Amino acid sequence: MNIFKASEILKIAIQIEKNGLAFYNGIKERTKNFTTQEVFGFLAKEEEKHKKTFEQLLEDVGDYQPVQSYPGEYELYLEALASENIFRKEADLKKIAKDINSDSQAIDMGIGFEKDSIIFYGEMKNFVPKEEGAIVDDVLLEEKEHLLKLFGLKKQGF
Repeated sequence: MNIFKASEILKIAIQIEKNGLAFYNGIKERTKNFTTQEVFGFLAKEEEKHKKTFEQLLEDVGDYQPVQSYPGEYELYLEALASENIFRKEADLKKIAKDINSDSQAIDMGIGFEKDSIIFYGEMKNFVPKEEGAIVDDVLLEEKEHLLKLFGLKKQGF
């Protein structure tokens, strides 16, 4: 069943990375511990890097422009889909970041978000044309690399 184009998945991925960037920067800003600031600064940079990767992939595949009932409807739809499924809205992320009590708790939360995104993209791959599946695979690979980095940080005792 082809419901989405790869470009739509990439737009969702970009929004998820923006939301992740807000989350990791929120953690970084709330902590006074230099090591913790470094760790979450690194994670924020990873989200920014992923966002740029996905933007480049989007540029490569071209943009899909659906028929809209009103201007901006499509962008609102993609933003809602991304914000409600993986990393939440920016205001919620700031509150969540404020309520986190330890580096370990924050990393566990990041691991959960990354796992959710891998599951989400894995499922979304079923809804794009078969010839565009490799693009979703690229998104999945980026998220898996991020998950591995988070696990690595956890093993180091963060």
